[in-house]
Amino acid sequence: MKKYLNLFFVLALMFSVANITRAEDNANFGEKRDEIRAEMKQKIENIREEAKQKMDALRAQIKNEKDAVKAKVKELRIAGREKALERFDKAVERMTNLKNKVNEKITELKAKGVDTAEAEAFVATAGAKLNEAKDKIAEMNTLLASSIEKLTLEQKTELRKLAQETQTLLVESHRALRDAVKSLKDAVKAKMENEGDDDGNE
Repeated sequence: MKKYLNLFFVLALMFSVANITRAEDNANFGEKRDEIRAEMKQKIENIREEAKQKMDALRAQIKNEKDAVKAKVKELRIAGREKALERFDKAVERMTNLKNKVNEKITELKAKGVDTAEAEAFVATAGAKLNEAKDKIAEMNTLLASSIEKLTLEQKTELRKLAQETQTLLVESHRALRDAVKSLKDAVKAKMENEGDDDGNE
C-alpha cells in the first residue's frame, strides 16, 4: 500500500509539474502570440502608411500633370485669341497703308489740277470705316483679355458679332478705297480729254 501511495505521489507530482510547465509554456506562447500580433499589426500599419504615401505622391503627380495640361490649354487659348486679333490688326494695317497711298495720289493729282473731290469723299468714308473697325477690334481685345478662362456663351456671341461687324467694316473700307482709285482714274481721264479738246480747239 505504501508502494502505491509513493507511486501515486510521484505521479501527482509529475502531473502538477507538467501542468505548471504547460501553464508556463501557455503563458510564454501567449506572450509570443501577442508579440507576433503586435509585429504583424506594426508591419500592416507600415505597409498602409507606405501605400498612403505612394498614393499621395501619385495624386500630387496627377495634379501637377493636370495643372500642366490646364496651363497648356490656357496658353493655347491665349495664343489663339492673340492670333485672331492679329489677323484683324493686319487687315486694318493693310487698309491704312492703301488709304495712305490713295491720299498721296490725291495730293499729287490735285497739284496737277485734277478734280479729286469725289476721291477725297471716298477716302474719308474709308477712314471712318477703318476707325469704326479699330473700335470694334479694341472691344474684342477687351473682351478676350478680361479672362484666360473659357468664354461664356454670351461672350462668344458678343465676340462673333464684333468679328462680323469688323469684317463688314473692313470690306466697306476696301470698297470705298477702290471707288476712290476708280474716281481718280476717271478724273485723270476727264482732265486729259478736256485738255485734248482744248488743244483741238486751238
